[in-house]
Amino acid sequence: MTRKWFAFLPNLISLGRLALVPVSVDMIATRRWPEALAIFLVAGLSDAIDGWIARRFDLRSELGAYLDAIADKALLVCDYVTLAAVGVLPMALALLVVTRDLMIIGAVILSWLLDRPMEIRPLWISKANTFGQIGFVAAVLAALAFGWPLGMWVSAGQWVVAALTLASLAAYFRRWVTHMSA
Repeated sequence: MTRKWFAFLPNLISLGRLALVPVSVDMIATRRWPEALAIFLVAGLSDAIDGWIARRFDLRSELGAYLDAIADKALLVCDYVTLAAVGVLPMALALLVVTRDLMIIGAVILSWLLDRPMEIRPLWISKANTFGQIGFVAAVLAALAFGWPLGMWVSAGQWVVAALTLASLAAYFRRWVTHMSA
């Protein structure tokens, strides 16, 4: 029984990270910046821990891959939207982050519906995009939590995140069109 529970541990951690999403949204919506930063950091740490456990003890699973991706995307998308809703980030940036994810999901679903399923594999630009999105939210939350001025670096960070998001979307779209045309 212990082995079965342990085998599900990475998935349980991902589910816990998913449960942190509404808490994170509430902390941002109520402008409780230190708590929002703490939740974001705990979520990031849990992502690293569940991945390490899954790799170290060979507990990787298809369910785990989906749960991990869903938890990561839910946190990022919700945090971007909520930061935009409270006026910290521009709504255009939040919409870009959301639209990219919806377009990729839509393309994958359409390929399945047309009986041309694609292998879902992250591209290097997608990893760079995720790293940029996470780093930017962490930096913004840290600045707000510690009362640091947002200043020009936020504007520059927005442009970097927007560029990475668009580049990632373009790379996935190209891959999808190539796949569907073959």
